Amino acid sequence: MTAETFSLLFVAAVVLTLLAKVTLLVRQMRHVLAWRERVPAAFAGAISLEAHHKAADYTRARMRLGLVDVFIGTAFVLAMTLGGGLDAINAGLGAWVETNALAHGVALLAALGVIGWTIGLPFAVVRTFIIERRFGFNRMTPGLFAADLARGAALGATIGLPVLAVVLWLMGAMGERWWLWVWLFWLGFNLVAIFVWPTWIAPLFNTFTPLADPSLKDRVERLLARCGFRAKGLFVMDGSRRSAHGNAYFTGFGSARRIVFFDTLLEKLDPPEIEAVLAHELGHFHHGHIWKRLTATAAMSLALLWLLGWLMTQDWFFAGLGVAHAGTAPALALFSLALPVFLFPLAPLMSHWSRVHEYEADRYAARQTRAEDLIGALVKLYRDNASTLTPDPLFSRFFDSHPPAALRVARLRDQV
Repeated sequence: MTAETFSLLFVAAVVLTLLAKVTLLVRQMRHVLAWRERVPAAFAGAISLEAHHKAADYTRARMRLGLVDVFIGTAFVLAMTLGGGLDAINAGLGAWVETNALAHGVALLAALGVIGWTIGLPFAVVRTFIIERRFGFNRMTPGLFAADLARGAALGATIGLPVLAVVLWLMGAMGERWWLWVWLFWLGFNLVAIFVWPTWIAPLFNTFTPLADPSLKDRVERLLARCGFRAKGLFVMDGSRRSAHGNAYFTGFGSARRIVFFDTLLEKLDPPEIEAVLAHELGHFHHGHIWKRLTATAAMSLALLWLLGWLMTQDWFFAGLGVAHAGTAPALALFSLALPVFLFPLAPLMSHWSRVHEYEADRYAARQTRAEDLIGALVKLYRDNASTLTPDPLFSRFFDSHPPAALRVARLRDQV
């Protein structure tokens, strides 16, 4: 393949992906607007027309911002590749770290990350302080927002830079099969992160207190016993400091495994509904969804690292993406920029797999608790989180990790 041919393929993929995303976002906005004045029959008795209006308007506001994000993101990818941006950064860093190739590579990737983060920052501000505030969800203060940014940046530098250094060193020192060594390191790092995150990282951003309600705690512990699930503790997270949205999750493995409830979730749901939501999360554990996803991610990571190893030997890969000088760091940067464009057609497959897991977890929850309680919890969460009840089917196939509300509730009602 020539560099010119690969450039044309890349541009075609970028344009087609852009058109597909814009089409899907516009379809979503139009579909939600078309249903704005009609609450689906399955929810007519539980969700008011006013709440349905709020969900439609909230969804459309997020989609409009998403349209801008798509165009800016596409422009960023083209500017960094064919526009010569990555090559310019690479050349500009040369004089600063000319005597140390590893430092040069880390600096290049860090600079690319900082530029991407800076471009994304205005979207985070608009999302948090305009859209979320407009619809009554934001509880984030500017000071807390800035503190989160600072903590995130410090954490990224403390952990991310050494990880990048190790990856680049392995790429340069382990010969033709470097990709296998990088994969093994990446697997080890992620396993360590799973254990470290709940105890050491998450508390940097939120406060976790033991579940204090004795009756709810007893109900949850009886559910855990029925499900054969052991956890280090039951915790409540102060999610209300940042948002009115509610959720629950379990995290970690082995002795580090813990169950976490958002305080906003406990405020909105009745105890039987909280139990049903937790049973859904335990359904993911029962069916091994976490390990299945980790295994699939590991297999895909290995394949992609092998692919990168082959691409690094092809001159057309670098020249076709606007980089004059080959190298490990430029290759990794180009791969991270170009890969999402070529993988976008696989989005429906990944979303479908996730939705299958959600249905399985729902069925498990309906067996361990009452399906009516999970339905009641879902309806309240859809209403209080302003989640649209009427997503465009094609948009949902690409982007929704959870089944549409009407389909999900209908399946649960079949199990009542």
